[in-house]
Amino acid sequence: MERVGFRLKLRKEKLDEYVLHHQNVWPEMLEALSETGWHNYSLFLDRSDATLIGYFETPDLQKALDGMAAKDVNERWQAFMAEYFESLEGRRPDEGFLKLENVFYLK
Repeated sequence: MERVGFRLKLRKEKLDEYVLHHQNVWPEMLEALSETGWHNYSLFLDRSDATLIGYFETPDLQKALDGMAAKDVNERWQAFMAEYFESLEGRRPDEGFLKLENVFYLK
């Protein structure tokens, strides 16, 4: 299982809305994530600088990304969420994250 950590930057003025939306993720989006191999998915927010750190496990990162890219619900969710992020440079949030280097793991 591949462990994936990533970072994105949120707009400070939109943090509360972003958190609220993630307390109510659409059921069909949750189902799509599970179906395409996203497991143990967590998001962590540093409100001091609006940094979002994500973590998930997947058997195959590229397959998980491609699987979600093919889902209509993902297209709608990414368009809905795009306004909450900085520095996407025309990419969707799921395309614009910076993958972090895994330097330690304790099993």
